[in-house]
Amino acid sequence: MTIETRPFDPAVYLDSPEAMLAYLDGAFADGDAGEITDALGVVARARGMSQLAEETGLTRQALYKALSGDGNPEFATVLKVIRALGLRLHTEPASAA
Repeated sequence: MTIETRPFDPAVYLDSPEAMLAYLDGAFADGDAGEITDALGVVARARGMSQLAEETGLTRQALYKALSGDGNPEFATVLKVIRALGLRLHTEPASAA
């Protein structure tokens, strides 16, 4: 007997602004650029890539490529996406521990 599985898509579970924010906070806490880019892509898909493309002035294809796990978006693109998601970046001291 074989077990059928489906790929896990975290975007399905990001059904509120609070869930999206928590997901992004986790990615930013680790500080890995690839993980942050991927998390932005997941949140963008949860929010609606077409709507985000319109709000950023970028094409859907460009967003999918830039926000994939292998993407390497320019910082300006990341800022456009963050603004379109209704978020802003801020800094705080790193913990001494």
